[in-house]
Amino acid sequence: MEPPHHRASSSTSPSPAAAVAPASPVPETNPDPDSDSDSAAAAAAAEEEQQLPLTMSASVVLADLPRDATAALASAAAPAPDRKVVVRFKPVGGAAPALQQDLCKITATRRFEEVVRYLRRKLRCRDTDSVFLYVNSAFAPSLDEVVGNLHQCFKNASDQLVVAYSMTPAFG
Repeated sequence: MEPPHHRASSSTSPSPAAAVAPASPVPETNPDPDSDSDSAAAAAAAEEEQQLPLTMSASVVLADLPRDATAALASAAAPAPDRKVVVRFKPVGGAAPALQQDLCKITATRRFEEVVRYLRRKLRCRDTDSVFLYVNSAFAPSLDEVVGNLHQCFKNASDQLVVAYSMTPAFG
């Protein structure tokens, strides 16, 4: 009589014998001894390929951008070199003199330091005089900021970049 723990295995209870794969109907004959190493190399390459992330060009999501997104990226990436930005100067505080001509046009690819130089020249400032410039009376951009980028982000309803200026610090 067989002990109870050696009973025949049923299909519902796993056993070590059930974990073994059934014999294949076609016997494996391998006349070429190098094919084992080839299949092992192919398996290793397939495993390595599965672990590598997809490249950006292989991504399905990025391959099919909507037409308006593609146009927006194209226009943002390459600004026209001859595009001009209208800058409106606005005096802030009692010490800042008003300009006779408060509008000027500047090439969009120029840096904000060009705007500062222009304003200092128009105000006839000495080298020791301070001038503080603020975009939309809110913040002072860095001198290496591109005027076209500032215009694109902070232009008013009249398509002008408003630059407030003062001879003393006016905002935080």
